[in-house]
Amino acid sequence: MTSSRLPGLPPHLRHGPRRSLSAPRRVVAFGGGHGLAANLRSLRLLVDDITAVVTVADDGGSSGRIRGQLPVLPPGDLRMALAALCEDSDWGAFWHDAVQHRFATDGELDGHALGNLMIVAMWQILEDPIAGLDRIGELLGARGRVLPMALDPLDIEAEVVFADGTRSTVRGQAQVAEAPGRVETMRLIPERPRVPDEVVQAIHAADWVVVGPGSWYTSVLPHLQIPEIAEALRTTSAHRCVVMNLEAGGEEIEGMRSRDLLSVLLDAAPDTRFDTVIADPTALDDAVELAEFAHTRGIRTLLRQVSVAAGVPEHDPVRLAAAYRDVFDGVFGDIGQGAGAARSTGQNRRPGAEGESVVDNAPGTTQNREGTEDGTDR
Repeated sequence: MTSSRLPGLPPHLRHGPRRSLSAPRRVVAFGGGHGLAANLRSLRLLVDDITAVVTVADDGGSSGRIRGQLPVLPPGDLRMALAALCEDSDWGAFWHDAVQHRFATDGELDGHALGNLMIVAMWQILEDPIAGLDRIGELLGARGRVLPMALDPLDIEAEVVFADGTRSTVRGQAQVAEAPGRVETMRLIPERPRVPDEVVQAIHAADWVVVGPGSWYTSVLPHLQIPEIAEALRTTSAHRCVVMNLEAGGEEIEGMRSRDLLSVLLDAAPDTRFDTVIADPTALDDAVELAEFAHTRGIRTLLRQVSVAAGVPEHDPVRLAAAYRDVFDGVFGDIGQGAGAARSTGQNRRPGAEGESVVDNAPGTTQNREGTEDGTDR
C-alpha cells in the first residue's frame, strides 16, 4: 500500500522526454551554489540534455564539516544542482524538499542537509563519485546530469584588497566569498586537479556552454583556472554564453561593476571566444555600458529582465528561460519587429559579432523555491 504522503513513480519512468522545438540538444552549465541552481531551473524548461559542472571548493557549513571528517568532495553545491534539476511534479517536489531538508538537533546532525549525507553514502557504497551522483540523479528523476569539475577537493586562495588599501591573502572558499574587499588574484589548490573525463566529453559534445551567474571568484571563475576545462572550453564547437549576476559589488567584488566582472572573466580565458551575454537592465545600472564593452570584444548582448522583480537579486526561471530561448534561436532584434518570425522558424542560428541588444520584459513569472542566489549553499 502506497502512503498518501509519498509521490508516485518518477516522471522519467512514466513518460518520454519533453523537448522544445527550438532548443539545442545539449547544454553544459558552469557554476555552483544558488547561481547555478537558478540557471538549471531555467534551462530544464527548455532542454533535456543538461550537464552541470559544479565547483568543489566549498569549505563551510555542512560541506566543510564533512570535508573535515572524510576524504570526499564537498557535496553541498552538487546537491543544490541535483535539487534544481528536479521536475515540477509530485515526485520532483518531494525529492527536492527531501534532499534540501536540514536537520535541527542539539547533536552532531544539526545543520546537515539530508542530500549531503545521501551523496556521501553513495560515494562510499559505489566508491565512485560520478556513479554516486548519477545514482542520486536517477532517484530524483533529475532532468540532466551533475558532475564535479574536479575529482579532488579544492581550496581557493585569493589576494584581497580592502577598502583602506591594505592587502591580505585569504584562503578558503567561504572566507574569500565573504571577504569585505576586492579580489585581485585567485588560485586553486591544487592547481592541476584531476578532471573527470565526462566533463571534457560533455563540453565537446555540447551545443551551448553557459558560464554564470554566481559568486564570481568562488563559483564562476574557478572553472577557467583548471587547464583541462579551459582548453575544452576554448576548443569546443559549442556556442558560449555568459549570464551576468543581478547585482555587482558586495563581498569579494567590492567596487566592481558588471563591466568589470565580464572583463575579468574574458581575461581569465583570453583565447576563448564568447558569443553572447545576458544581462538584466532593471538590475544593473551599467547594463548599456556592459553591452558596449561586450561589443568591443565581438560579443552580442541580450538585455532582458530576468529577475523576479526590478531590484530583486533573484532570477525568475521563466523569464531567464525566455531569454535563453531567444539566445538559442539567435533572436536579437526588437520583439514584434521580425523577431517573432525568426523565433517561429525554430532555427538555432549562431549569433554574429555585432553588439545588438534589446530591452524587453519576458512574459510570465514564477517564484523560485530557493532564496537569493548569491553565495554557496552548504
